Amino acid sequence: MLAEAITHTWPWYVAGPIIGLFVPLLLALGDKRLGVSANLRHLCSALLRGSQSAFRYDWWGTGSWNLMFAAGILLGGWIGVHVLGTRNIAISAPTTSALQKLGLHDFSGLVPRELISWHALLTARGLVSVVIGGFLVGFGTAYAGGCTSGHAISGLSFFQRNSLVAVVGFFGCGCTAL
Repeated sequence: MLAEAITHTWPWYVAGPIIGLFVPLLLALGDKRLGVSANLRHLCSALLRGSQSAFRYDWWGTGSWNLMFAAGILLGGWIGVHVLGTRNIAISAPTTSALQKLGLHDFSGLVPRELISWHALLTARGLVSVVIGGFLVGFGTAYAGGCTSGHAISGLSFFQRNSLVAVVGFFGCGCTAL
């Protein structure tokens, strides 16, 4: 029963409230903000030992819990793949057709191998996508003051006006793309 609960997808009405309960838990732990995008700054501060003025702060006191959160995400992903095993995801026929038109054909794992592999990365298209895409994502999170989930879950719960503006922008841009 427990193994089945861990390996299967949870419905939104179970997963949503569990995610929502993290905000009161973080408040109880002392005004912690949920997010991953700040970890680059914490890592630079830890590794560069304050050599740049932007990285001279007490990363251990302010960012250590967030680094542990990110490490937990990586560890959870590793456990999910290597301990629980991968499984095929049911993809609808229209989505499969659209992906095949884009040149994706291997749906044997969680992600198409044409996108996530060393061979794909070493192509010009893959390298540009990862480098340019990574830069744009990093720039966007730095410019917006956090990522989409950080603004939506943590920022809105703290009644931050900039998070409200960011989330409205995220949803507005997402809806126009449809």
